[in-house]
Amino acid sequence: MKLHELKPAPGSRRKEKRVGRGVASGWGKTAGRGNKGHKARSGGQTHPGFEGGQMPLQRRLPKRGFTNPFRKEWAVVNLRDLAAFEPGATVDEPALVRAGLVRGSFDGVKLLGEGEAPPALTVRVDKVSRGARAKIEAAGGRVEETT
Repeated sequence: MKLHELKPAPGSRRKEKRVGRGVASGWGKTAGRGNKGHKARSGGQTHPGFEGGQMPLQRRLPKRGFTNPFRKEWAVVNLRDLAAFEPGATVDEPALVRAGLVRGSFDGVKLLGEGEAPPALTVRVDKVSRGARAKIEAAGGRVEETT
């Protein structure tokens, strides 16, 4: 078989339906759009959520709540995750990103106290829970909050 002999599988390709090409074609005059009305016009499609003129659901439901535009999103890291670091290492945000413990964009990193603290780490993060601070200092490490 050569390149010029390639053909699509039988029945896989169809001729394009050409509408509005005379009465004899079967798709002349209104071209399959019916008589008048919104869908007979050019650009006559309804938008998502349109309910035929009935008040749409998103407008019928009451609006409630409040979104704080100043909300801070914290990346949460637990003590058990710090086992990936060598004793005596300095753990800060870039180190956590390199280790794959923090992914995405956040306003800061918060350390929580679930699990055991590895020995003698220096931890520099934005926020630390009281339990995590106590465990790190008990294991001979240091905690520095950057904010």
